[in-house]
Amino acid sequence: MMHDEAPLLAAVEGAAFAYRGRPALRGLDLTLVRGTTLALLGPNGAGKTSLIRLLAGRLAPDAGRVRVLGGDPFADRATRKRIGFVPQEIALYPRLTVAENLDVFARLAGLRRAERREAVAAAVGRCALAEVAARLVATLSGGYQRRVNIAASLLSQPDLILLDEPTQGVDLDARAAIHAVLAGLRAGGAGLVISTHDFSEAERLADRVAILADGRIRLEGSLAALMRPLDAAPPEHEAVLEGALDAAAEAALRRSGFSPLPGDARFWRADHGAAGGLDGAALLAALRASGVPVAEIRVRRPGLETLYRDGLADRPDLESAA
Repeated sequence: MMHDEAPLLAAVEGAAFAYRGRPALRGLDLTLVRGTTLALLGPNGAGKTSLIRLLAGRLAPDAGRVRVLGGDPFADRATRKRIGFVPQEIALYPRLTVAENLDVFARLAGLRRAERREAVAAAVGRCALAEVAARLVATLSGGYQRRVNIAASLLSQPDLILLDEPTQGVDLDARAAIHAVLAGLRAGGAGLVISTHDFSEAERLADRVAILADGRIRLEGSLAALMRPLDAAPPEHEAVLEGALDAAAEAALRRSGFSPLPGDARFWRADHGAAGGLDGAALLAALRASGVPVAEIRVRRPGLETLYRDGLADRPDLESAA
């Protein structure tokens, strides 16, 4: 759907795609305007990477259509040149320097020699890579390699930049540096689509959010509108356990409104207040008195992760927030 009056950059209309007979996208609709960042959220297999590859022109939809600046990115090479694609994998030559890598990618993009020099210099500047431009990629940290990966997508001055998990596996300093690069690209007028599993990253970078599940958009809208209902919500409580639970301790946790987080048995969460509204200290004391081996109670404001966990993406009245 159209969500404001800014110039339309990309449109996905009724897109369906199956991979080896398994549906990856099921009649998906989405639009993006210039100068905005859209975060794609969802579990593995939700369709995020398939959607990004459709927008990049790497795949063609089985049904529906994809348009970027009015052109078909799969069929039209000129349209693809206006799109920067940053895959999740590091797609660089480890035995070449940063500058040499960018020159190779500039050649592949069809830039002439004089254009290549200017394009490489511009990409190095936009991604803050000057101090490592002469170093071999193999000697760089993971964070720098991901910034070079991004720089390689900018050589043709794209209008649309697609990034699949751009901060995967990097430390906090590198993540902050990548976020600064992405914020600068948005401020320069580009449209960004970022696939991420990181809800805090989406909250920091995105103007709009789309949550995907089973190849469909379950919740989509402006970040501010999606977050507004949470302003008055009670805080979340997270119990961090320091030992195994017996049946009585587990029952006590569940009575207090806690449920286990998937993937790590040490963490249990109560999403909308717990134990009759007790504060963190009182809750910690009450749980310990009930025999729960809890090390600490963490209290935090609900965010996008709360929306996702609560299953709001499945409610038809919340499919869009303008």
